[in-house]
Amino acid sequence: MEAGSSLHAVETVILLLLVLVAGFAAMARRLKVPYPIVLVLAGLLISFLPRMPHVPLDPDVVFVVFLPPLLYSSAWLMSWREFRRNAVVIGLLAFGLVGFTVWGVAFFSDHFITALDWKAGFLLGAVVATTDAIAATSIAKSIGLPRRIVDILEGESLLNDATGLLALEIGIGIIQGGQTPTLGGGLFRLLYLVFGGLLIGLLIGIIVGWLEKFIDDGPVELVVSLVVPYAAYLAGEHAKASGVLAVVACGIYMSRKSTEFFSPAVRLQVVGAWEALTFMLNGLVFVLIGLQLPYVLAGIHGRFSKGTLILYGVVFSVVLILLRIVWVIPVFKIAAYIDRRWMKHKEEELQPREVFVVGWTGMRGVLAARSRNLSSGDAR
Repeated sequence: MEAGSSLHAVETVILLLLVLVAGFAAMARRLKVPYPIVLVLAGLLISFLPRMPHVPLDPDVVFVVFLPPLLYSSAWLMSWREFRRNAVVIGLLAFGLVGFTVWGVAFFSDHFITALDWKAGFLLGAVVATTDAIAATSIAKSIGLPRRIVDILEGESLLNDATGLLALEIGIGIIQGGQTPTLGGGLFRLLYLVFGGLLIGLLIGIIVGWLEKFIDDGPVELVVSLVVPYAAYLAGEHAKASGVLAVVACGIYMSRKSTEFFSPAVRLQVVGAWEALTFMLNGLVFVLIGLQLPYVLAGIHGRFSKGTLILYGVVFSVVLILLRIVWVIPVFKIAAYIDRRWMKHKEEELQPREVFVVGWTGMRGVLAARSRNLSSGDAR
């Protein structure tokens, strides 16, 4: 009886969450507001309703269940031609900006926040330095940003996982035992995270692409396409490389090769099913993020007053925005020079207001939640 009651409770919670996603997403479209923002705010408000079921957000579950298909979908839709065209600026943002943010937050914490020293600030910077692919793609497209800006934001958020993970490992090592890796050791680990993840993803993509040539059945193709991102992510994580980059590499490869093994009828079925799936998973993730506020407050109860927490939240948000803008403005000038001089690209430079938009739209989301969970668990 208890097992049956638990199952009914889980079904009720899932049904409630899906109703919230559908209802508030429809409201967001009517109000012409990006639906991720509305869903997060709705989750925050609903979390304080009396007798609201507690829905803990286990980052391990999120990263095994939600993240692979959402990353795979973003990588599938990303234009490889536009990615190559913007590769220089994407690389400077995905790798250089993360390091600049980590050191900037560490410096600010050590000099201006009495509750944190530079070690804690370094770890905090590693947690919040990476932008989120899910948030960037969902919000940037929904507000109608120019295609090139969306491509840059999407490319950055899909690639910066390796740099953020390396910074997180360094921060945990410093907190636990004062261990600071050498430059050579850190560079080797970063290269392994990046190229290990990319090679694993490409290998899985090549194998699945070969197998796909023998399949021409919509339901079967859909099942295979659902299995692929999970296989790439788990393989990358098992190899201690970047599971995120494995999924991204696999998604880009499969997208480019899809014309060779998808018939038009199968493509329509698979694409339609994936659109519905990504919308549902995106909505559930953002609602669940909003519902976590009571858990966060309970975890820090008694350590800081609410006024202090609000102040710290505002201050660090401003610091992150300023650090990003300070890095982004010169980076676009440098990237434009490299593109013209060495890459022989003839792209027009982004206008100052467009560069400012890229600097302003450094969105955090599920990746930061995973990093927060890893850092708190390892620190203990």
